[in-house]
Amino acid sequence: MEKGRFGKYGGQYVSETLMQALIELEEAFERIYPTSEFQGEFKGLLRDYGGRPTPLYYARNFSKLVGFKVYLKREDLLCGGSHKLNNALGQALLAKKMGKKRLITETAAGQHGLATAMAGNICGLKTEIFMGVKDIQRQATNVKKMKLLGAKIKPVKTGTGVLKDAVSETLREWATCSRTTHYLIGSTVGPHPFPTIVATFQSVIGNEIRQQIIEKEGRLPDAIVACGSGGSNALGAFKPFIEKEDVKLYFVEGGGESLEADNSAAAFQLGKPGVLHGSLMQIMQDEHGQIRPSRTRAAGLNYPGRGPEISYLCETGRVKPCYVFDHEIFEAVKVMGRTEGLIPALETAHAIAYVLNHKEEFSKDEIVIINYSGRGDKDIETILRYFYGS
Repeated sequence: MEKGRFGKYGGQYVSETLMQALIELEEAFERIYPTSEFQGEFKGLLRDYGGRPTPLYYARNFSKLVGFKVYLKREDLLCGGSHKLNNALGQALLAKKMGKKRLITETAAGQHGLATAMAGNICGLKTEIFMGVKDIQRQATNVKKMKLLGAKIKPVKTGTGVLKDAVSETLREWATCSRTTHYLIGSTVGPHPFPTIVATFQSVIGNEIRQQIIEKEGRLPDAIVACGSGGSNALGAFKPFIEKEDVKLYFVEGGGESLEADNSAAAFQLGKPGVLHGSLMQIMQDEHGQIRPSRTRAAGLNYPGRGPEISYLCETGRVKPCYVFDHEIFEAVKVMGRTEGLIPALETAHAIAYVLNHKEEFSKDEIVIINYSGRGDKDIETILRYFYGS
C-alpha cells in the first residue's frame, strides 16, 4: 500500500506552505518515535501521569441484561477523563524533541483540548485551542478547565461554529507559524502523516485489550465496539485486531434524531468520498459537494469526515459501520448508570446503545468489548435537561 494511503483514501491535499511542515513532521516521527529514549519517556508518562494501563472491566449486570459477556475498556479512568491523553502526550513529547515552543489544536467535546493543555504543560509548551462558538457554549465545563490550566481559547465563529470550522482555522494558523509551532491534531484525520501518528499513539488501547482479555478469558474477544467520528478511539482499540478476521469490529456513528434529520452524522450512510482538511476520506456532503454539517447531541461526533484508515476498513468490510439515534444514546446512559453505576460521555453512549439495541447480533457464548472512551461529566447538564427538563 502506498505510503500515506489506505486504498484510495488519505494523501496530502494541502497548500505548498504546509508541505515542508508535513515532511519535517514525518521525518521526525520516523526518527524519534522508535528510540528507546522516546519510548521510555512516553510509556513513563502514560503510566505515572496518565494512569495506564486502564482496567478491562467485566460489566456483570449489563451482561445479564443483554445476554452475553460484555467488558468495558475503561478509558474514562485515564487522567483527564477520556482516551485523548494517549495521543496528546505522544505528540507533545514529539513536538518538544523537535524543538517546538507552542502547541495549537482544535476541540469539540473539549476532551482533546483539555488533554492537549495537560500535555503542553508537562512538556513546557504554550497551548492555544481553537473551538467553535457553539461547542464553547455546550462544553462550558471543559472550557473552564482548559483556561484554568493556562491554555488560550480561540473562539471560531466562521461556518457553523463547530469542529469542522475549528480544524480549518487551526490549519490556517499552522501555515503561518509551523517553524515554532506544532499542530497537535486530535483524531485520525488530516493530511499524512497525522492519521498514522494518531493511530500509533492510540493503539496502546488495543494492545492492552489484547493482553487483558487473554489474561481474563484465555482467548481474544468475539467483537469490539467503539463510537466514532474521525476515528481515534476506534482505531486505537481496533489496530491490533485488524488482521484477526474472527474478531468483529463495529464503528458506531451518530444517527441524530433520524437519518433524514439535519443533525444526523451517519457519514457511511449519507456521505461519499471527498477531500477535507488535506485528506481523501468519507465525508458528509450535499448533492453539490458542499460539506453537510451535523449537530448530534455528542459534540465529539460532529466532524463531517471519517479518517482515511477507518474509511478504507469500512469500505473493504473489515469494520462494520453502524449508527444509533439520539433517543437510544440517552437510554444507554440511563441503563449504564442503573446497571453499572457509570455515566458515560454521550460519544461513548453511542457504542453502548448499539450493543444494547442489537443484542441479536451477538450469541450468549460471545465476548464483546466496548471501548468506554470517556466519562460523562462534561455532558451532565445536557443529560439532565433531556430527562428532567431545564
